[in-house]
Amino acid sequence: MSELNVEAARRHMVESQIRPWEVLDARILELMARAPREDFVAPQYRKLAFADMNLPLGHGQVMMSPKVEARLLQALEIGPNDRILEIGTGSGFVTWLLANLGKHVYSVEIIPEFNAQAAEKLAAHGVTNVTLEVGDAARGWDRHAPYDVILLTGSVPILADAFRQSLAIGGRLAAIVGQPPVMEAMLIRRPGAESFTALGLFETSLPPLVNAPQPDRFVF
Repeated sequence: MSELNVEAARRHMVESQIRPWEVLDARILELMARAPREDFVAPQYRKLAFADMNLPLGHGQVMMSPKVEARLLQALEIGPNDRILEIGTGSGFVTWLLANLGKHVYSVEIIPEFNAQAAEKLAAHGVTNVTLEVGDAARGWDRHAPYDVILLTGSVPILADAFRQSLAIGGRLAAIVGQPPVMEAMLIRRPGAESFTALGLFETSLPPLVNAPQPDRFVF
């Protein structure tokens, strides 16, 4: 794609996919309208960088569709002083988005190859307010807790309670919870030390995080 075509595709993505999907936050729309998404997809999918679809990353993982990314970011209401935990660095694109909205992002990836590639791409775009770590965080990552914002970029059949406990008071957590064919994007808030609220945002489908905890199964 030429630079002109990239810009046209990016504008079309915002106007035809993201805005109609109830994303009306001006900050999120502006961010998506300038985000270098084409630089974070695998080279063979560059022409599909702005398509309304999940894009394969390898290892059974995907890059979320633009409208899902934007809707989750809008729900999290990220402020410039927020400390953010991202579970699943993946391509590094959502990491880029989070870094442009908050103060600092701690992003954890279980696949070292993804971590290394994301580090390269983020550095190329001058992102410095990110700490990338390799580890299994499907059941929580309290190393830098408490966090103002937590975002899981893969689905989980059940959400480990450790994530809720890692939220700061007033913190927000977004996760896609469930198993095919029914998964729901959830927004969890922590208004008080012992109180949590949960709101269903929309239904979608996403591959699970590696080593995501499974619900107990009855054996007869």
